[in-house]
Amino acid sequence: MIIGIPKEVKTDEFRVGATPSNVALLVENGHSVVVQSNAGDGSGFNDNEYENAGAEIVPTAKNVYEKSELIVKVKEPQKSEYELLNENHTLFCYLHLAPLKELTFILVEKKVCAIAYETVAIENELPLLKPMSEIAGKMAPVIGAYHLSRYQGGEGVLISGADGMAPAKVLVIGAGNAGYNAAKIAVGMGGDVTVINRSMPKLESIKKSFPHANTVLYSKESLSQLLKGADIVISSVLIHGGASAPKLITKETLRQMKEGSIIVDITIDQGGIAETSRPTTHTKPVFTEEGVLHYCVANMPGAYPKTATVALTNVTLPYILELANNGVIGAVKNNKALGLGVNIFNGFVINSAIAKAHGFEFREFK
Repeated sequence: MIIGIPKEVKTDEFRVGATPSNVALLVENGHSVVVQSNAGDGSGFNDNEYENAGAEIVPTAKNVYEKSELIVKVKEPQKSEYELLNENHTLFCYLHLAPLKELTFILVEKKVCAIAYETVAIENELPLLKPMSEIAGKMAPVIGAYHLSRYQGGEGVLISGADGMAPAKVLVIGAGNAGYNAAKIAVGMGGDVTVINRSMPKLESIKKSFPHANTVLYSKESLSQLLKGADIVISSVLIHGGASAPKLITKETLRQMKEGSIIVDITIDQGGIAETSRPTTHTKPVFTEEGVLHYCVANMPGAYPKTATVALTNVTLPYILELANNGVIGAVKNNKALGLGVNIFNGFVINSAIAKAHGFEFREFK
């Protein structure tokens, strides 16, 4: 199979879909790899390394798409890439289609086989989302603490506190992989940490790992009370299957929060947890609504592309190999987890949550 690795064009995105060592393994397995020039620069991999690994270096994204069958990216196609897609392509990347109706329509219309990293699932685990959730979770308290600075528009509270001054109150919503890692870092930074979640087992795990953290079973009332006192709110709610995140923070609730507090909305890829959330970029990461700062960067791990690219490609490579070795139909038949990743196939939406979100007809994968 011919595998294409284009340069990412999403704003402030410096990760890349495959490393030179990934390319070498794909070539060893008899496949051809086409890499756009400078695709790996932001992650510390240059064209010579890809070429030495056996890749063909081409100057433009158009060259990559024209030559390739399997397109491996990090983020969803941007508008400048829509015209490059066609029915001969299998697209393998993070898609997060629930809030992206236009892209969903394009992929359906062009009959692209679209496989989303975030819906590949092994029971309750999302193996291709996990490493990025870990990184985003670890970033979130650092980002929140930084923006609490008066010079960043925050309320001027130090996360660890100081003699005679209590630490900042950090509320983590969700106790999954991102939430666990957010709690870990926030506790380490000296914050007064509370984790709220819908089920007890994950809260028990948090309490066992971080005895100084507070844990609360979710209810609308408990969340509302915690939001009022929070300095940093970290949203790590994850809805499996690609559906949109629930809007747990309404405008009315927002008005009751502290002025200068901050929401770090990790869930923005799935539409965000607050009614006021909207995607931002690393260049302009924050906006303010009702006196509350919102950090809603849709590609948070892209801030650390060297770490993120290696962590991501370590887990995606086996699936890329399976697709390349067996083709889509064969790979999906052999691997149920990969089958759950198929969002669009042959002009139909194969993911029920995405079909419902946009009013498309849902089809079983056949």
